[in-house]
Order: sequence, then structure tokens, then C-alpha cells
Amino acid sequence: MAKGTKTRGKRTAKTARKELSPGQRLVRLFLRAGLGLVGFAVLLVALFSVVNPPTTHTIWSEGWRLGGVDHDWVALEDIAPEMARSVVAAEDANFCNHWGFDVQAIRAAIEDGGNRGASTISQQVVKNVFLWQGRSWFRKALETAMTPLVEALWSKRRIVEVYLNVAEMGEGVFGVGAAAEVFFKTTPDKLSAQQAALIAAALPSPKTRSPAKPTAAMKKRAAQIRDGAATIRADGRAGCFED
Repeated sequence: MAKGTKTRGKRTAKTARKELSPGQRLVRLFLRAGLGLVGFAVLLVALFSVVNPPTTHTIWSEGWRLGGVDHDWVALEDIAPEMARSVVAAEDANFCNHWGFDVQAIRAAIEDGGNRGASTISQQVVKNVFLWQGRSWFRKALETAMTPLVEALWSKRRIVEVYLNVAEMGEGVFGVGAAAEVFFKTTPDKLSAQQAALIAAALPSPKTRSPAKPTAAMKKRAAQIRDGAATIRADGRAGCFED
């Protein structure tokens, strides 16, 4: 009797599976694919918390367009502290105080009519390492979803290190290792505060700004960045990524 009951149970489950409509099967397929993509994203973010990304979509595409790029990976301990402070002061002064999104900067951008950027360094790392350049809502949605994941699995120090190594800092120049050599004929650990500030001043428009040949506006911006870098060091807002 028990054996028969077990057999009927199997038949009932099999019948239920057969009764799924094509629409339900499609939904199930999409759910499984979505879960698979989420799992892959988590694994990739976790991997890059300890393994340096070999390339990015932007580096690859610019290399294809230009026939090659300058890019050398440098560990954070081999980069002048002034460089890390400069990019944080220039791009995300509250980096140590947020979890991936700077609410104050977002509000300021909205009040300004969207004429100023509000992306944090964490968001920029997600865009540069895992996604692509562009302003589509789909890419922005992916960036928004992945940023908390990076903040959860990476240290702030790791986020700054990756940013300094994948950000475009000139036409075909990626990362501070290449930027120090191309623009100042030096190594990243020997960059001065002024040189670091000039590199940071070029970040918003690296294809049209040259740290080696700064305009008057760039020099003015670099002076502001130097002051900002000194300020975040003094008030502790650089503590999360410094030794």
C-alpha cells in the first residue's frame, strides 16, 4: 500500500510539472537565469577583491581604437599617499563616510538640475571594472545594484587601489602607474602633491586635459584639490584607505 502511494505521489508531481503553461515556464527560465547572473556577479566581485582585474571594457575598447594603451598595475603601497588623497578629494571627499552613495552629493546634483556629477569612487569602480561607459538607465541600474555589493565585499583601501589602476587619466593612459611615467617621467611613489593634484584635475575629461600641459583652469582646480587633500588628511576623512 505504501509503495502505491509513493508511486501516485510521483505521478502527481510529474503531472503538475506538465501542467505549467508556456508563460509560467518562461518566467521560471528567466528567474533561473536571473539567479545565475546574480550568483556570477557575486563570485566576480568576490574574486576581484583579491585578484587584480586583468582588463576592463574601456581599456579593451580604447586599446582597439588606438592600437594600444598605457596601463601598468601598481599596488597602493607603491603609490604616493598624495595621489590617493588627491583623487578622493577631487572625486568623492566623503568616501570614507558613505556606503557607496553620497546622499548629500545626490541632493546637490538634483538641486543643480543634474548639471553636476554625484557618482562616488565606488560607483565609478563598478562602472569601470564590471560595466561600460555610457549614460543609459539600464547601465545605471546595474551600477546602483552592484555598488553596495562591492562596498560589502571590498575594503575601502581596495576600492581606492582599483580605482587608481583602472581610471582613464589621459588619452590611452590608464592608471596612475602609466600616468606618472607618461606625464611626469617618474614612478607613482615619487609623485609630488602638485603632480598628483594635476592628474586628479584631469579625471573629469582625460581625453582633452593633460596633466603635463595644464591650462590656467586646471592649475586653479589642482590648487583646490591640494587644499582638499590636506583637509581630508587633517580631519580624518582619509583614514579608511591609509595605513
